Amino acid sequence: MSLVEQKPQVDQFYFEWLISQIETPLRFNKTFNGMLGRVHDTEFVWTISGDDNRVQDARDLRIQFEHQFSEAQFKEFISVLEIMIAVSRHLQFVAGGKAPAWAWRLIDNLGLNHFYDPLSRRQVAKVDEILESLVWRTYERNGRGGFFPLIFPSEDQTKIEIWYQLNAYVREIVES
Repeated sequence: MSLVEQKPQVDQFYFEWLISQIETPLRFNKTFNGMLGRVHDTEFVWTISGDDNRVQDARDLRIQFEHQFSEAQFKEFISVLEIMIAVSRHLQFVAGGKAPAWAWRLIDNLGLNHFYDPLSRRQVAKVDEILESLVWRTYERNGRGGFFPLIFPSEDQTKIEIWYQLNAYVREIVES
């Protein structure tokens, strides 16, 4: 039984809706449900003031889902996947492009794009290690290992809120 098939039915539909918000590049003839399941099963813990706003953005996704479909039961915690989708929507607004493509870019920035189905135990452990580094901000000061790696960081990215990381990342993209 795959990781995705083990999800409760209520959460399964929401999970499928979330992953429909991600645009996997066409060059990949692979599925990423196992990795994305791990991302959805990982709680996002905000430790920097202001990141609670990203949690609210993720709660807003739940409201949107309920408006489109029906009342649902959700995990008690906000997942990294929900944060990722919410952040991708902000990227669309701030930088242009499409949110689903930005969502994949975040996956790529984290280095999770290499983990396609089926996942081995070793790959599951590596995905969990990457997610732990993201959540607990043990990635590099330049943002490498997080959502927004920078070439020329002006400050330690592990100590500033996601919103400011996003804006610094967009500035670097525009300037290069």
